[in-house]
Amino acid sequence: NDKLGHDVGDMLLKAVAERIQACVRETDTVSRLGGDEFTVIASVQNEQDFSLIAQKIIDNVNKPFDLGPHRGVHIGTSIGISLYPQHGGAANDLIRKADTAMYVAKNGGKNRFCVFEDSMIEEGEREDL
Repeated sequence: NDKLGHDVGDMLLKAVAERIQACVRETDTVSRLGGDEFTVIASVQNEQDFSLIAQKIIDNVNKPFDLGPHRGVHIGTSIGISLYPQHGGAANDLIRKADTAMYVAKNGGKNRFCVFEDSMIEEGEREDL
């Protein structure tokens, strides 16, 4: 938005959503939480299955975008993963924990994913989760 304007930013968000959708099954859900954050709800057998999906999303979104006259636009992707029921039963808990894991991934560099662990939060914050 800052560099290319809101119209191009909107095109980018739509293109990102399409690329994410292409990485998951028809039965999975992709939605935009707000800003540039998306969520994927997928039924998986284990953590490794979602790790494969996360890496596929990173690889797909990392390819350059052609947005109108702007060719070869690159963006980074940081993904946080939380799992039901290991990380909570309520949607808000799972989203908060995935968000925490996303920030850990983001702090580790671009184009990474991270699975939530209890050690990612401070003791005082645990009561809020």
